[in-house]
Amino acid sequence: MPDSILAAGRLSELESFLIELNATSAAAIAPLFRADHGLEDKGGPKGFDPVTAADKGAEAAIRKLISQRYPDHGVIGEEYGEDRPDAEFVWVLDPVDGTRAFIAGLPLWCTLIGLRHHGKPVLGSIGQPYLDELYIGHAGGSRLMARGTSRPLRVRPCPKLTDAIIATTDPEGCFDGPELGAWTQVRAAAKLARLGCDAYAYAMVAAGTMDMVIEAGLKSWDIESAIPLIEGAGGLVTDWRGAPVGQHGGQIVIAGDRACLDEALVALRRSAK
Repeated sequence: MPDSILAAGRLSELESFLIELNATSAAAIAPLFRADHGLEDKGGPKGFDPVTAADKGAEAAIRKLISQRYPDHGVIGEEYGEDRPDAEFVWVLDPVDGTRAFIAGLPLWCTLIGLRHHGKPVLGSIGQPYLDELYIGHAGGSRLMARGTSRPLRVRPCPKLTDAIIATTDPEGCFDGPELGAWTQVRAAAKLARLGCDAYAYAMVAAGTMDMVIEAGLKSWDIESAIPLIEGAGGLVTDWRGAPVGQHGGQIVIAGDRACLDEALVALRRSAK
């Protein structure tokens, strides 16, 4: 974000609003978790694609608050599409990332809210309201707000892939053949792999308890909120070639240590698109 906006205190103002958006989303979601959540199947080429009243209701509530407070801002969301995506400020939303975990009653779903300025992700959060955790960050730093406390977030050193704890959501469901081969090679080298954590794994990299997340087929709302958070904690977000992530998701690697990332990219580059 340009220095002029930081000097004017705009970032602090927008960060406070981001916290408010998370509270608004949580209020819409909480009554539906482990309850009657109105499950629907959107269908699609990959089969079962769930959506619930929590997804729709939370995104609607977030959009309403943005339009009231910042009517000139744009919004991009999974459920209700784009509204002024070329605006100076654009909020990128996925109120329930991990809907499959949500409908299974697992507290691994997250609320993802990111903010672009002139097309660049500059502020982001990953919230897990059932656990009362909000991971929030920007270029100036990242922090965890949980149960009335706040502490800085920092990725941990892990220069060797053989020492790394890595994650992906669903190798067989999210990777095509070459991508699955690349993931299998990285997983074989890593110390430990965990599956099915969705964006909660991103937060764990920022918190220094995991070292890498590898995903493919992501949309902008799946990843943009994590970029400022991870970078503010000292980590990296790249595509499978090691290049910066654009505005359209795709093949993503989140890592806490550059050396570990470089080792994984040896395998991932062969299947990069």
